[in-house]
Amino acid sequence: MKVAVDAMGGDKAPHEIVKGSILAAQQFQDSEILLVGDGKAIQRELESYRTIPKNITTHHASQVVGMEDPATYSIRQKTNSSITQTVGLVAKGEAVAAVSAGNTGAVVAAATLHLRTLKGVRRPGIAAPFPTRSGVCLVIDVGANIACKPIHLFQYGVMSTIFSKCIFGVKDPRVGLLNIGEEDAKGNDLAKETFALLSHSQLNFVGNIEGREIFDGKADIIVCEGFVGNVMLKFAEGLATGILSTIKAEAMKSFWSKLGLFLCKPAIAPLKAKTDFAEYGGAPLLGVNGVCIICHGRSDSKAILNAIRVALQLSKNKVNEHIVSELEKADASASIVM
Repeated sequence: MKVAVDAMGGDKAPHEIVKGSILAAQQFQDSEILLVGDGKAIQRELESYRTIPKNITTHHASQVVGMEDPATYSIRQKTNSSITQTVGLVAKGEAVAAVSAGNTGAVVAAATLHLRTLKGVRRPGIAAPFPTRSGVCLVIDVGANIACKPIHLFQYGVMSTIFSKCIFGVKDPRVGLLNIGEEDAKGNDLAKETFALLSHSQLNFVGNIEGREIFDGKADIIVCEGFVGNVMLKFAEGLATGILSTIKAEAMKSFWSKLGLFLCKPAIAPLKAKTDFAEYGGAPLLGVNGVCIICHGRSDSKAILNAIRVALQLSKNKVNEHIVSELEKADASASIVM
């Protein structure tokens, strides 16, 4: 299996992207990693290693989409950008998956334009893993679609259920709807109509989930519109970083607090790992006709390695085929409610 990796996307590209790809090539020796981007820049990075794995290859792309570039405009104007070429390789069947830490909007636009959506999928959604007390909760959508309809959120529940079963090994994922209260009648029209669809579906729907309950582990999947999900994702990242930084700053104020922090290290280390996005690699763009993993802009080599791992898992487990099959059955029951 060949995974195309955008070598020029992200704050730490190409150094960390190439490093992570080499680690992946060493770990997944039965697969091939294709680095896409400026050929000379990639080659300089590769030359800094004594040995380059045989399953690492390159594909030249002369342009780069910046983080500040307008998404759709960039994809249409920069046809030879590393993002467009990475996704294009999957569209042509020359790779089974695309991985990028570049401009999220541009990756979504490129995937939607070149890969199209799976049969039956109305809108693709980005599914991001959130740490909870009992494991991991998948939140969808965190930025792909900011103008959602109830059917979109319903399909997010179906698609993320398949992902959770195949990748996280959850037998019967609990699906929750992000809302302002637990009661059935809470929320705006979008929330109420989505609640009705989920309630009458075959999904393991556990009702409304409030923001403060996300990390309690009450649901394995939480569906929401992309605008809310993206704000929530970035708030959670900032809060986790802020808490850990505050603990460290307070601990440095005296000898005894430093000692206390040192003694607490065995308990703090797992917490830090759970809140580190690099542990999860990236977020899959579910619903497109191909595997596409969107990584954090600050991704390091560890994040890229894990993103490639997830990409290979999605392909090997035929997640997209399962999504199409389940949506055919799910949409039939949803049409009755609508």
